[in-house]
Amino acid sequence: MLQTENLGYAYDSQTRLNFPDITCQTGEHWLLLGNSGCGKTTLLHLLGGLLTPKEGQVSIGKTQLSQLSGAKRDQFRGQNIGIIFQKSHFVRALTVSENLALAQQLAGEKADKNRIKELLNRLNIGHKLNAKTSSLSQGEQQRVAIARALINKPKVILADEPTSALDDKNTEEVIQLLEESAREVNATLLVVTHDGRLKNRFENSIQL
Repeated sequence: MLQTENLGYAYDSQTRLNFPDITCQTGEHWLLLGNSGCGKTTLLHLLGGLLTPKEGQVSIGKTQLSQLSGAKRDQFRGQNIGIIFQKSHFVRALTVSENLALAQQLAGEKADKNRIKELLNRLNIGHKLNAKTSSLSQGEQQRVAIARALINKPKVILADEPTSALDDKNTEEVIQLLEESAREVNATLLVVTHDGRLKNRFENSIQL
């Protein structure tokens, strides 16, 4: 379960953001909607433990992220949270397989080549196992980003504007892929977007 309470953040004395309380049960799929600049990405970074709130708390299961030290929070994130960023942030010198193995190792796990192959095959990019990420198309990079988010079977999947640059056909494919992938590991899925095309796709939604 993903839950927030009285969550607030400030970049400086002039920019203060307060967020509504969120409760997402295990396996639920949620849409977080809001116009550009309203704090959607900041909220996603708070939910993922990439930022520390100025007030309030984020809990995943029984764990409050702000109570973890930096190193323990990084390890907890790697084991329990899958994040799909607007930009993929791959290590360009590494292959697809090596990027996924790195995600496992950073979470304190051993690299599992069978898990990597299985996941890439399921996402229809198994043939790119040994390709450099810089050689991939945008769609292929997006699938590898999804694979990286799923590699450690997370409890929560956070997707930041995954359809912002896509046409209608590819938008449908990506959202379907995210939903199917989340169901396979019974993860809570939260898609953060300003894309109005997704409004009717999700039963559960939050408006910023």
